[in-house]
Amino acid sequence: MDALIKKALMYKANPFADKLLGANKRIGLLFLNPSMRTRLSTQVAAQNLGLEPIVFNVDKDGWALEFEEEAIMSGNTVEHVKDAAPILGKYFDILCIRTFPSLKNKEDDYSELFIKQFIKYSGIPVVSLESATLHPLQSLTDVITIHEEMAARRSAFTGQPKIVLTWAPHVKALPQCVANSFSQWMNGWGKAQFVITHPEDYELDEKFTRGATITHDQDEALKDADFVYVKNWSTYRDYGKIYCNDPEWMLTNDKLRLTRNARIMHCLPVRRNVELSDEVLDSPASIVTQQAGNRVWAAQAILSDLLKRSNQ
Repeated sequence: MDALIKKALMYKANPFADKLLGANKRIGLLFLNPSMRTRLSTQVAAQNLGLEPIVFNVDKDGWALEFEEEAIMSGNTVEHVKDAAPILGKYFDILCIRTFPSLKNKEDDYSELFIKQFIKYSGIPVVSLESATLHPLQSLTDVITIHEEMAARRSAFTGQPKIVLTWAPHVKALPQCVANSFSQWMNGWGKAQFVITHPEDYELDEKFTRGATITHDQDEALKDADFVYVKNWSTYRDYGKIYCNDPEWMLTNDKLRLTRNARIMHCLPVRRNVELSDEVLDSPASIVTQQAGNRVWAAQAILSDLLKRSNQ
């Protein structure tokens, strides 16, 4: 992880340091659901490395894909992934996939069938641009941003920073991907006091949160925090539900007074004055724009690693 952070920040300082690394190679970006930052940042990262990116919106531009093995395709699906993926493996050197959970069947979503089928049948490296349960490039971006901010404010940190992931209200049920992934990376990084706070019934899968301190008291969690990551997610146990939409969980300047001048993070897009108040988002405490900008360098670090391995 430290090597990836170092490489990403190297690219941020010198975006075209390896501009010929991907020369004469193509990267396919397949989207089964909408995207802005993920799509554009990965395209920019690829072009910085000399790769030719080609974007394909599967849900709009192509045939409806079947992912189940031994399916009798007498319904709405037209092409099986085991026929489509090997062809994509012939067209591209790297394949990037963005999928999204149904939030209807936990077993199906957490099996990660869609991305696993592309891995199984494409025959080339596959990068997750978000899956049903995880968003690893976002989480790498988050660690990079925290590292960068700590380096810029060295005098503010005498030991490990306190980093809080707080649930926020939302108008609809959202997946656990970002919260799962951020928890996984924070616990894996091991360089912070990591706290997760949410209302009752919003527990995440323990395989991602194990090692974190978990509390239902947001004020307690925010006390002396150095970074606060704001994100909504739906219920995990009684899957995909909204039990609580208490506006008191929205982060405000009053709540930030409990922190140690904390920096505020969010993966975006954000529902203003639902998840986060204008006063917080527009304040100097907010680093969401810096965070989103770092999406390019996280993607570039990963793509660079894959290209260097394939060139060996």
